[in-house]
Amino acid sequence: MIVSIMQPYLFPWIGYFQLLAQADVFVLYDDACYIKQGYINRNTLLAAGQAQRFTLPVPGASSNKRIGELAFDTQVEKLLKTLRQSYRHAPAYSDVMPLIEDVLLHQDRDITACCQRGMENILAYLGLTRRLIRSSELDYDRTENAENKVIGMCNALSGDIYVNSTGGRHLYSAAAFAAQGIALRFLQANNVAYDQGTPEFVPNLSIIDVLMYCTPDAVRQALDHYHYTE
Repeated sequence: MIVSIMQPYLFPWIGYFQLLAQADVFVLYDDACYIKQGYINRNTLLAAGQAQRFTLPVPGASSNKRIGELAFDTQVEKLLKTLRQSYRHAPAYSDVMPLIEDVLLHQDRDITACCQRGMENILAYLGLTRRLIRSSELDYDRTENAENKVIGMCNALSGDIYVNSTGGRHLYSAAAFAAQGIALRFLQANNVAYDQGTPEFVPNLSIIDVLMYCTPDAVRQALDHYHYTE
C-alpha cells in the first residue's frame, strides 16, 4: 500500500495533486504545527496575464498551534471576487467555479475540513477516488522525531511504500524506512504547460488555474506527469 503525507493546503499546485493521485492512502497531516507564510492558506492565481498571490486569513494563526486547532476566516468575498474576475472567460469556469465556491462558502471553517473538501470536490470532478485521512485519527507516537512520526503513520496504515515530494529528501533515510519494511520513494513533479490564453505560459499556479483551462481528461493526464527518485 502506498502512503503519502502532507499538510493540508488550500487549492495547491498540481504537484500536490500528483502526489495525492498516486497514493492509495493520503494523510492530511493536521497534527503538524501551522506554518505561517507557507502554502496552507495561500497560493497563486493568473490575473490579467500575471501571477497574483491569494491568501485566505487564519484568525489566531501561530506556529505554536497545530493545524487542526485553526480555522479559516469567514470573509471570503474579496477572494471570490478576484477568482470571478480572473477566470470568468476561462473555458471551464461554469463547471469549476461552483466547486470552489462550495469550499470557500462552506460553514465548517476548520482548515483541514476545507482543504479536504476541496480535494474531494476536485477528485469527484475528475472522476477519481482516493482515501483521505487525518493524521489526528491515527494511532502513532507523536513524541517521536519527524522521520519516526511518518514511519509510525505508515505502520498504522499497514503501508509498505512511502512517497514524499522531493522537497523532503533531506528529512528521511531510506535505511530507517527499510528497517521497518517500508520502501522510501520521492516524487518529482513535472509542471505541465497548457493554453492559458496568454502570450507566455505562467507556471506553478494553483490547481484552480489548471482546472479552469483544461478538460478533466487533460487534467487526469497531467496528474501522471511525474517521476520517482530514490
